[in-house]
Amino acid sequence: MTGLVMKGSRNVFSVKLLPSSVNLSENETAARLFYECRLKGKVLKCDEDFYNPLAPGDLISFEEDALHSGKGMITSLADRRNCFTRYNRKGQLPQILAANVDSIVCVVTPAAPPFRPRFADRVLVQAEAAHIPAVIVVNKCDLGLNAEIEDRLADFARIGYTIFYVSAMTGDGLDSVRKALADKLVVFIGQSGVGKSSLVNALVPDAMLKIGALNEKYNRGNHTTVQAGLLEYETHDGILRLIDTPGVRQFVPCGVRAEEIVFCMPEFAPYVFKCGFGYSCSHRGEKDCAVKTAVDQGIIHHDRYESYQRLYEELHDIEV
Repeated sequence: MTGLVMKGSRNVFSVKLLPSSVNLSENETAARLFYECRLKGKVLKCDEDFYNPLAPGDLISFEEDALHSGKGMITSLADRRNCFTRYNRKGQLPQILAANVDSIVCVVTPAAPPFRPRFADRVLVQAEAAHIPAVIVVNKCDLGLNAEIEDRLADFARIGYTIFYVSAMTGDGLDSVRKALADKLVVFIGQSGVGKSSLVNALVPDAMLKIGALNEKYNRGNHTTVQAGLLEYETHDGILRLIDTPGVRQFVPCGVRAEEIVFCMPEFAPYVFKCGFGYSCSHRGEKDCAVKTAVDQGIIHHDRYESYQRLYEELHDIEV
């Protein structure tokens, strides 16, 4: 049988049966829709290069356990259309957050916790590397945006990213997000405390995800979502299929070499081969660097350039 991974950790996964893969009546399908599945054998083929073997959104084949109702064994993994990953420092391996997705939703806030555009920069670099469209959702807009935040968000829009200004508390802007995400499989990613779970609860009334309070001492969120999970909900605009991921305090892209970052930042890419040193230019101080000239001329935002420099050093250190 074929199934869709909804959530899971270690070797236990919640799998939704795809009715098209079996010959069952409507009543039988409803009664046997979700299975608790384990991996058959120690590992899946080609999962040895990842921190986790499966993620929400994966399509798998599984065998039903004849002796235990609602349980099964995963036998194989279908080829992924794409996967959204990050570098897991603990395991020193790529960690798959979601697979076969249509869009990445990067959630940020103007305050509580503070606006951190460099986190968004990193998420967007990973989305570009995976060739997955991304949007930015600014939650807690009821708290107000200052000029510096508006300037940075305006630059994201200038580059070409769609930005939604919303408040999970008041409901402002949620209709536009719901319409934009309808009939897509999307991933919510953001730092702890930005209100991803609150957003999901506002968009999907039946979700009832646990919501945590902000840590007042450090002005950052506490972890409430402990593992990524896929939710499905039917609305007037279509079916919302959302993957809520655990909040992270630092996002490190993976599968991107330091010298490839410029190709994952859309406004940088046109200048790469105009540098005096061509592709070998690191864009970090070389003579006749077209990227640095674009920064000096205000074509590339100086703060995006600062993000590039920090990320270059970090990824270079990982490679070494």
